[in-house]
Amino acid sequence: MLLSYRMPREPSTPRITVWRKLKRLGVAQLGDGLVALPADARTREHLDWIADEILEAGGSAMVWLAQPTGAGQERQLAQAMADARATEYTAVLTEAEQAKTAPEPERLRVMRRLRAELRRIHRRDYFPPPQRTSAEHAVSALHPDHVTEETA
Repeated sequence: MLLSYRMPREPSTPRITVWRKLKRLGVAQLGDGLVALPADARTREHLDWIADEILEAGGSAMVWLAQPTGAGQERQLAQAMADARATEYTAVLTEAEQAKTAPEPERLRVMRRLRAELRRIHRRDYFPPPQRTSAEHAVSALHPDHVTEETA
Protein backbone atom coordinates (compact mmCIF):
# COMPACT_ATOMS: atom_id res chain seq x y z
CA MET A 1 0.00 0.00 0.00
CA LEU A 2 1.24 3.46 -0.87
CA LEU A 3 0.15 6.78 0.55
CA SER A 4 1.01 9.78 -1.55
CA TYR A 5 0.33 13.05 0.24
CA ARG A 6 1.04 16.77 0.49
CA MET A 7 0.21 18.96 3.43
CA PRO A 8 0.32 22.70 3.97
CA ARG A 9 3.36 23.86 5.93
CA GLU A 10 1.21 25.95 8.25
CA PRO A 11 -0.24 25.19 10.63
CA SER A 12 2.44 22.62 11.44
CA THR A 13 0.45 20.67 14.06
CA PRO A 14 -1.56 18.52 11.58
CA ARG A 15 1.60 17.77 9.59
CA ILE A 16 3.47 16.70 12.73
CA THR A 17 0.50 14.61 13.88
CA VAL A 18 0.37 12.77 10.55
CA TRP A 19 4.14 12.22 10.59
CA ARG A 20 3.94 10.71 14.11
CA LYS A 21 1.08 8.41 13.10
CA LEU A 22 2.98 7.22 10.05
CA LYS A 23 6.05 6.59 12.18
CA ARG A 24 3.98 4.55 14.67
CA LEU A 25 2.73 2.44 11.75
CA GLY A 26 6.31 1.71 10.69
CA VAL A 27 6.00 3.00 7.14
CA ALA A 28 8.86 2.89 4.68
CA GLN A 29 9.60 6.40 3.44
CA LEU A 30 9.97 6.08 -0.33
CA GLY A 31 10.24 9.77 -1.05
CA ASP A 32 8.97 13.14 0.07
CA GLY A 33 5.26 12.59 0.70
CA LEU A 34 5.33 8.93 -0.37
CA VAL A 35 5.22 6.08 2.14
CA ALA A 36 4.63 2.34 1.86
CA LEU A 37 3.30 -0.50 4.00
CA PRO A 38 2.66 -4.16 3.19
CA ALA A 39 -0.82 -4.57 1.70
CA ASP A 40 -3.42 -6.01 4.04
CA ALA A 41 -6.81 -4.92 5.35
CA ARG A 42 -5.36 -3.38 8.53
CA THR A 43 -2.70 -1.28 6.80
CA ARG A 44 -5.16 -0.15 4.15
CA GLU A 45 -7.61 0.98 6.83
CA HIS A 46 -4.87 2.87 8.68
CA LEU A 47 -3.66 4.60 5.53
CA ASP A 48 -7.25 5.47 4.54
CA TRP A 49 -7.79 7.08 7.96
CA ILE A 50 -4.58 9.07 7.68
CA ALA A 51 -5.49 10.13 4.14
CA ASP A 52 -8.84 11.42 5.43
CA GLU A 53 -7.03 13.32 8.18
CA ILE A 54 -4.70 14.89 5.61
CA LEU A 55 -7.66 15.96 3.46
CA GLU A 56 -9.40 17.49 6.50
CA ALA A 57 -6.22 19.49 7.21
CA GLY A 58 -6.34 21.00 3.70
CA GLY A 59 -3.82 18.67 2.10
CA SER A 60 -4.08 16.14 -0.68
CA ALA A 61 -3.75 12.38 -0.29
CA MET A 62 -4.21 9.22 -2.32
CA VAL A 63 -3.89 5.61 -1.21
CA TRP A 64 -2.60 3.21 -3.83
CA LEU A 65 -2.36 -0.53 -4.10
CA ALA A 66 1.00 -0.98 -5.80
CA GLN A 67 3.37 -3.74 -6.75
CA PRO A 68 7.12 -3.37 -7.26
CA THR A 69 8.26 -4.17 -10.77
CA GLY A 70 10.94 -6.53 -9.52
CA ALA A 71 11.48 -8.96 -6.67
CA GLY A 72 14.71 -7.15 -5.83
CA GLN A 73 12.83 -3.91 -5.13
CA GLU A 74 10.38 -5.76 -2.91
CA ARG A 75 13.20 -7.44 -0.96
CA GLN A 76 15.00 -4.11 -0.60
CA LEU A 77 11.89 -2.45 0.82
CA ALA A 78 11.22 -5.35 3.21
CA GLN A 79 14.86 -5.29 4.33
CA ALA A 80 14.73 -1.55 4.99
CA MET A 81 11.64 -2.03 7.15
CA ALA A 82 13.23 -4.98 8.99
CA ASP A 83 16.42 -2.94 9.57
CA ALA A 84 14.40 -0.12 11.13
CA ARG A 85 12.75 -2.57 13.55
CA ALA A 86 16.11 -4.25 14.26
CA THR A 87 17.43 -0.92 15.49
CA GLU A 88 14.45 -0.56 17.83
CA TYR A 89 14.82 -4.13 19.15
CA THR A 90 18.54 -3.58 19.72
CA ALA A 91 17.77 -0.51 21.83
CA VAL A 92 15.30 -2.57 23.93
CA LEU A 93 17.86 -5.36 24.31
CA THR A 94 20.55 -2.91 25.42
CA GLU A 95 18.27 -1.33 27.99
CA ALA A 96 17.14 -4.73 29.31
CA GLU A 97 20.75 -5.86 29.70
CA GLN A 98 21.61 -2.66 31.56
CA ALA A 99 18.66 -3.21 33.93
CA LYS A 100 19.78 -6.75 34.91
CA THR A 101 21.89 -5.45 37.79
CA ALA A 102 19.34 -2.92 39.05
CA PRO A 103 17.50 -3.51 42.32
CA GLU A 104 14.34 -5.59 41.85
CA PRO A 105 11.78 -2.74 42.07
CA GLU A 106 13.66 -0.77 39.40
CA ARG A 107 14.21 -3.88 37.28
CA LEU A 108 10.46 -4.65 37.35
CA ARG A 109 9.59 -1.07 36.41
CA VAL A 110 11.98 -1.24 33.46
CA MET A 111 10.57 -4.67 32.48
CA ARG A 112 6.99 -3.34 32.38
CA ARG A 113 8.02 -0.33 30.30
CA LEU A 114 10.05 -2.47 27.89
CA ARG A 115 7.18 -4.95 27.50
CA ALA A 116 4.95 -2.05 26.47
CA GLU A 117 7.65 -0.86 24.06
CA LEU A 118 7.90 -4.36 22.56
CA ARG A 119 4.12 -4.37 21.97
CA ARG A 120 4.41 -1.02 20.15
CA ILE A 121 7.27 -2.31 18.02
CA HIS A 122 5.43 -5.58 17.25
CA ARG A 123 2.51 -3.60 15.79
CA ARG A 124 4.80 -2.12 13.14
CA ASP A 125 7.02 -5.18 12.66
CA TYR A 126 5.96 -6.60 9.29
CA PHE A 127 9.24 -8.41 8.58
CA PRO A 128 10.60 -9.57 11.97
CA PRO A 129 14.40 -9.40 12.23
CA PRO A 130 16.44 -11.82 14.38
CA GLN A 131 16.86 -9.10 17.03
CA ARG A 132 13.18 -9.49 17.93
CA THR A 133 13.71 -12.81 19.72
CA SER A 134 16.82 -11.58 21.54
CA ALA A 135 15.00 -8.49 22.80
CA GLU A 136 11.99 -10.53 23.94
CA HIS A 137 14.25 -12.95 25.87
CA ALA A 138 16.22 -10.12 27.47
CA VAL A 139 13.03 -8.44 28.69
CA SER A 140 11.61 -11.74 29.99
CA ALA A 141 14.88 -12.35 31.86
CA LEU A 142 14.20 -9.26 33.97
CA HIS A 143 11.31 -11.05 35.74
CA PRO A 144 12.39 -12.41 39.15
CA ASP A 145 10.80 -15.82 38.43
CA HIS A 146 12.56 -16.19 35.08
CA VAL A 147 14.43 -19.47 34.82
CA THR A 148 17.42 -19.70 32.53
CA GLU A 149 19.43 -22.76 31.51
CA GLU A 150 22.21 -21.52 33.81
CA THR A 151 19.93 -21.43 36.90
CA ALA A 152 17.91 -24.56 36.08
